[in-house]
Amino acid sequence: MLTLVLVVVLTALVFEFINGFHDTANSIATVVATKVLSPGQAVILAASMNLIGAFMGTAVAKTIASGLIDTNVVNVTSQVLLCALGGGIVWNLFTWWRGLPSSSSHALIGGLCGAALAAAHNNWHALIWSQSVGKWSDNKGLLWKVFLPMVSSPIAGFLLGVVIMTLLYAIIAGMARSGVLTRLSRPRWVNAFFGKAQLASAAYMGYAHGTNDAQKTMGIIALAIFAAQGSGALDNLPTWLAFMHPDGGEKNIDSWIILTCALVMAAGTAAGGWRIIKTLGHKMVKLHPIDGFAAETASATILVTAAHFGMPVSTTHSISTAIMGVGFAKNPRALKLTVIERIVWAWILTIPAAGGIAYALLSLLEALGLA
Repeated sequence: MLTLVLVVVLTALVFEFINGFHDTANSIATVVATKVLSPGQAVILAASMNLIGAFMGTAVAKTIASGLIDTNVVNVTSQVLLCALGGGIVWNLFTWWRGLPSSSSHALIGGLCGAALAAAHNNWHALIWSQSVGKWSDNKGLLWKVFLPMVSSPIAGFLLGVVIMTLLYAIIAGMARSGVLTRLSRPRWVNAFFGKAQLASAAYMGYAHGTNDAQKTMGIIALAIFAAQGSGALDNLPTWLAFMHPDGGEKNIDSWIILTCALVMAAGTAAGGWRIIKTLGHKMVKLHPIDGFAAETASATILVTAAHFGMPVSTTHSISTAIMGVGFAKNPRALKLTVIERIVWAWILTIPAAGGIAYALLSLLEALGLA
């Protein structure tokens, strides 16, 4: 049993590593596309800020660990979590290979739901759909923590991108009309200024990515160890594993889980994901430093806000729609709708596809007598 728990933890860390390089593009595509930083410099910045962001709270991790699956209905075994991670990993690798910026968050959530349904023999009560417990921010369930932000965060990202870009254009136009700052409103000076400002917005984006994405695997590991503790698998731990004493993520996520996930995600980010950078940074709309600044600021704000409320929001959704919003503010006809259509289809398919893979994997294990 202990060996199986360790396999789950290692698989979760593999997912975290893949999440790092899969979502590297989300946090650095704009700063690379605007040529403010080279890909290598951008990766170092993103990895560093991911690491810092991962330590800034655990609300999202607690949602994954205890807010989506009803452990009174389904027994969350190591096999269930392995299949959940398997569903997320397979879908992430497929979309990475195809260059589609799909959501690692939703892939993991879909895998968890699919595996839980298989384990519960299609009892949909295994999933917590909606659970109000007082404050709006404390509510649990797929409705509050997944589906509501899945719809609202792309809309918010698009609108915030439009608003920030419109405000920046209005400020520059006002400077030009004033006559006093006419020189600073010229394109060359604007690009130079926002080239520097985008360093700050790219760092903000990397930090926001860490606050949200790194926590999702923390929740899976906490859930795995809590389940193992309940089954007695951790009763006689060897000395070198004595640090594994969780509370299941209800109150606190153990420090070793936070540290390990933060480091692994930073390593994954350093590995890079250039296929998706090409889609986000070049194919949707041509970007300049001012555009990158607006998109990153909008997206990072959405992510930090969602992390505060424990919502596992998609970095992909927020940055993609922020870029769309920026492009729309510049020129609605500049957006390349065929590329956007492919991205939207990847969003729609992610949860059911990852869930279906996880469901099939657990069904196979049960048929073989391994679960």
